[in-house]
Amino acid sequence: MSPEQHESLFIQHAQWFKHHFATGTFVLLGPYSDQQRAGLVIANVEHQDELTAILREDAYYPDLATYEVREFIPKMIAENLHQLQKA
Repeated sequence: MSPEQHESLFIQHAQWFKHHFATGTFVLLGPYSDQQRAGLVIANVEHQDELTAILREDAYYPDLATYEVREFIPKMIAENLHQLQKA
């Protein structure tokens, strides 16, 4: 892959994240600090099929990104969650 192709895909990948964050589908996301090119996305969807369709829209999928989807049921949420955000 050429540097130009990589840059183009990265821009599309980042825009995809921003779009789904702005719509409220992705509620928390960021890279792992101990692993390059990997991270975590917490999404708010009704059904796993909805999330699967969204993941397929990613410019990195399926050749440059794989996703492990697991259902999560939050039982406690800290009121100060936003204070954990790092620049």
